[in-house]
Order: sequence, then structure tokens, then C-alpha cells
Amino acid sequence: MSVNAAADAGRVTGRSQAKASRRAALLAAAARLFAERGFNGVSIEDLGAAAGVSGPAVYRHFSSKHAVLSALLTGVSQDLLDGGRAVVDSSPDPEDALRGLIEFHVDFALSNPDVIRVHDRDLDSLPPEESAHVRDLQRQYVEVWVAVLSQMLPAQDTPRLRMRAHAAFGLINSTPHSLHRGKRQRDKGWRRNLLEQMAWAALKAE
Repeated sequence: MSVNAAADAGRVTGRSQAKASRRAALLAAAARLFAERGFNGVSIEDLGAAAGVSGPAVYRHFSSKHAVLSALLTGVSQDLLDGGRAVVDSSPDPEDALRGLIEFHVDFALSNPDVIRVHDRDLDSLPPEESAHVRDLQRQYVEVWVAVLSQMLPAQDTPRLRMRAHAAFGLINSTPHSLHRGKRQRDKGWRRNLLEQMAWAALKAE
């Protein structure tokens, strides 16, 4: 590769990284603002200002405010599915897999409280086909848990195992609704341990 070609490639890589960074900043701002005000209470200009760009500059990354919401909720749902599968694939036995899934989901809940609030309140603001895609990813994530639980509790039928998984999600995901933003980081250690213990007890309850 010539010196000029290498320089051009470096500039392209730099621009790509900057674009990805701005997109990530916009999504982080969207999670925070949507959680605080609701999807309908936030404008494109608000998103741009929170991410340090102008309102029109948002359209270089997303075609609309709905596209921002879709990227936020689709992205996190895909991350949960991929992460859950990775936990199971790397676990030596079902018990280790279940404990790993609990730790993984607790970490997600404590690290992404705003996204959980946005999902609970604003998922139905998406167009039907995009909302359906998010729900499909989430159903697949539930089935990752159900598959592990079926090995731990072979006498239980699938609907009961699915109910256990949903109950654990409800327990873990309720945390962002009960915490003030300023306390979240300070309380994270003991809260993590308590959530993991409670989720394990709920999933294994007779």
C-alpha cells in the first residue's frame, strides 16, 4: 500500500469511528431523555443538543425520531439475545449457565436503567412492524432461559418454565423504577448481590 493510500485509509477509518461515536452519543442521549420525558416529550433538536450536535445533524445518522427509538430498542434486544447465547455456549453445565444468565441480566439492568424505562413506556410508539421485531428478539431471549431451565427442572412443562423466566425478568427489571438516578451507582454492589440471590431463588422455587 502506498503512503497516500494508507493516509486515505486512515482518514476513512477516522471518519467511520467519529460517525460511530456520534451515533452512540445520540443513542445514549435518547435513552436518557426518553426516560426522563417520554418519547413524545423529546424533539430532534433536544436529542441533538444533548449529544452536542445540531438538530439537523441528527438526520445524518437517523431518518427520524422513530428511527432513533427503533435503533435503541432493537439494539439492546439484539445485545441481550447475543449475550445470553454466549453465556450459555461458554458454560460447562446448566447450573453454571443459569447463574451466568442471571449475572448477565442483572448487569444489564443496573447498567441500562434508562433503556428499561423507555422500553416499558415507549415500545408501542414504534411502527407495528418494528415493535414486532423487538418483541421477536425478546421472545428468542426468553427461550434461551427456558432451554436452560428445562435442563434444571425437567419435570416442569414449558409454559411454567417460561413463567419463571418472565418472573425473574420482572424482578430484575423493576430496579430502575425504584431508584433515584443519583443513588444507582452508589448502591450497585449490594443491590447486584441481592438481585442475583432473589432471581436464583425465584427461578428454583418449588
